[in-house]
Amino acid sequence: MSIPVVWSPETRRHEPMREVWVGVPTDGTELPERVDRILDTLSDHERVEATEHDDDVLNRVHASVLVDHLRTVHDKWMEGPYDELVGQDRVVPYVFPTPAMTQGMPMTTAAATHGRAGQFGYDTMTLVGPGTWSAARAAVDCALTAVDLVADGAPTAYALCRPPGHHATRDGYGGSCYLNNAAVAAQALRDAGHATVAVVDLDAHHGNGTQAIFWERADVRYGSLHVDPGAGWFPHFFGHAHETGSGAGEGATRNLPLPEGTGDRQWLEAVRELTEYAAGADALVVSLGVDAAAEDPESPLQVSAEGYAAAGRLLGSLGVPSVLVQEGGYHLETIGGLVAAYLDGHTGR
Repeated sequence: MSIPVVWSPETRRHEPMREVWVGVPTDGTELPERVDRILDTLSDHERVEATEHDDDVLNRVHASVLVDHLRTVHDKWMEGPYDELVGQDRVVPYVFPTPAMTQGMPMTTAAATHGRAGQFGYDTMTLVGPGTWSAARAAVDCALTAVDLVADGAPTAYALCRPPGHHATRDGYGGSCYLNNAAVAAQALRDAGHATVAVVDLDAHHGNGTQAIFWERADVRYGSLHVDPGAGWFPHFFGHAHETGSGAGEGATRNLPLPEGTGDRQWLEAVRELTEYAAGADALVVSLGVDAAAEDPESPLQVSAEGYAAAGRLLGSLGVPSVLVQEGGYHLETIGGLVAAYLDGHTGR
C-alpha cells in the first residue's frame, strides 16, 4: 500500500554549513541533500506537496516569542557587524541565561542580537542561516498536511520534515531542531478529535523537546527509545528511565535508554514495549529518526534496515491513524532505504 509522502521544496533552504562543538567549528551533517535522497527512494509512493497553514497550532505548541525570534533573528543578525567583524553570517549563541546566571532574578531581554540568541538557542551546534526559518516553517506545514490527509481518511501519511524537530522545546531550539514537527502533528491530531495521541520516538537520541511540551499532559503519551544519555550522549540531561511526566501527565512519559552498540534484537524489544505502551491511543505519531542505523555517523546504535521494517510492522499493527514525521538520519547513502524499510513495514508491504 502506498503512503502519501508530504514534502516541500522549501525544506532544502536550510543550510547549516557548520556546527560549533566544544568550541570547534565542524561541518554540518543535517544537509539539504537528505530530502532528495529520501524522495528518490520513495518514488513508488504518492508525492504530495505541503500546503500552507496558519500559525494557530504552532503557537499553541511553542511560545510565540520563540516563533517570532526564529522568524526574524537572521535578518537582525545581518543588520549587525558579525559578518564584517568575524565572518559569521549564521546566528550563533555565545551566552545563555541559565539558572546558574539568573539565580531567580527577573531577566531583562538582551539588547544585542548576539546576546538575545542565547535566550532561545540552547546549544552552539544549531545555527540559524538565511533559509532556516523558511525550511523549518515548511517542515511544520509538511506535518500539518500529513495530519490533514489522515483526517480525510488516509490510514497513514509520512511527513518529510527537514530540519528535524524533536529537540525543540516550547521555549527554545537546539540539537539541529528549530520547530517541533512531531508535537505540532500530535496537537493537530488532538484538534481533529482524537482523544489520546501516542508519540513514539525511534530517533537515536531522546526527543527532550517533545517530552517537555507534553510533560504535564495525559492526552498525549510520549515514548522514546534512544542511546543512553548517561553514557554521555545528547541531550545529556534528559531521556532517563525515571522521567515519567508530572501533574496530570504523570505516567504518560516512558523512556527506554539503550546501551551503546545495541542491535536489532534489543532495539526491537524496546519498540515492542513502546508499541504496547501506545496501545489504546486513538492516533499515533512516529518520530521517525533513522540515525540508530549501524552506518549512521551520529550514534553508536547498530540497527539494520530489516530492524526498521520490523519496527514498522510492530507500530503499524496498532491499526490507528498514523502520521510519520521525519527526524534524524545522516548517512546519505542509506537514509532513503531505511525510511522506505520502515514505511513498507508499517503498511505491511
